[in-house]
Amino acid sequence: MELKTTKGTSSFGKHSSKMHTLCRRCGPKAIHLQKSTCGKCGYPAKRKGKSTADSEMDSVKEQHQSPRELLLQHPAHLKESNVFLK
Repeated sequence: MELKTTKGTSSFGKHSSKMHTLCRRCGPKAIHLQKSTCGKCGYPAKRKGKSTADSEMDSVKEQHQSPRELLLQHPAHLKESNVFLK
């Protein structure tokens, strides 16, 4: 008989050790016990870690527009744009 190593359901019962604990600076359970650093604020580093939400929003702001939309944004064409909408 050949024994197979299981990687599924029976293995998940052994995941009982703690990996994170409470952070002194920001509060949530985000300090990794082996690395001794907070995943949210970066404690014990001096500066807090920045989130990537701002950089992700930059890409949303720079949406490509068709040449027609660029023309219609010009103040001289705003009056004429109402003709196209009707």
